[in-house]
Amino acid sequence: MTGAPAAAGGPSGAGRAAGPAPAGVQGPGSGRAAARENRGTAPGASGGGPARRGQAGRGTGGVRSHGDGAAPAAASDGVDAGDGTRPARGAKIAAAAVDQASVWNIANLLTMLRLLLVPAFVMLMLADGGDDPAWRSFAWAAFAVAMITDLFDGHLARAYDLVTDFGKIADPIADKAIMGAALICLSSLGDLPWWVTGVILGRELGVTLLRFLVIRFGVIPASRGGKLKTLTQGIAVGMYVLALTGWLATLRWWVMAAAVVLTVATGLDYVKQAIVLRRRGIAERKAALEETEA
Repeated sequence: MTGAPAAAGGPSGAGRAAGPAPAGVQGPGSGRAAARENRGTAPGASGGGPARRGQAGRGTGGVRSHGDGAAPAAASDGVDAGDGTRPARGAKIAAAAVDQASVWNIANLLTMLRLLLVPAFVMLMLADGGDDPAWRSFAWAAFAVAMITDLFDGHLARAYDLVTDFGKIADPIADKAIMGAALICLSSLGDLPWWVTGVILGRELGVTLLRFLVIRFGVIPASRGGKLKTLTQGIAVGMYVLALTGWLATLRWWVMAAAVVLTVATGLDYVKQAIVLRRRGIAERKAALEETEA
């Protein structure tokens, strides 16, 4: 009777115990109690041995339950990781969708409008044989809207970071399409000499081809002369689209002459820039190659 309380009572019970046999009982008992305390200590534990054994059992069960819960947690983490992998693939699709949706910005919409105005302009220009002043006025309105949108779409794209691959391709196509359609219609109606149409369209196509040929060496920037040429061409062609007579008809001839001069001059300037750019690019590549070999 004395040994049991002593074993359960902790250090003070061990101090009151006497004799080898009780000491032998107390030693393992104290070790077992300490082990049970270490394994099963729980909030609100009391000093009794049976209670401690019960709490130790519950503590051990708690350890088991916590340990058993660890496996589902790890599995849950694995599932989350798997789910995280799937959204990663979905994120790429979402990013692609965003990039695709970004095509539908205001700058590209203006470019698309200009492309749609090309066939509308041709139909209005050639309606009733192309001699009706009313239809020519409608054609001029379509041409004017196309030229105005050309002034804004590029500015909006650069100012608001709306530059897209579609815009880079479609914008120059739309510019040349509306201008080429107007020139060809005017020449086919006999209002404008074919050589003027040939000079302007030849220059535009030649400069575009030249840009592609030297793009590996750099980009030929748009010059002020080129912008002035575009403005002059737009005004001159617009005046020819309208059924003008008298001094206005004479004025449009001079405006067109100025547009042709600017067309040729800026075309030659682009050729010069392309030659300089190509020579500089070849020299830089040669110098880089020599440095690499050295």
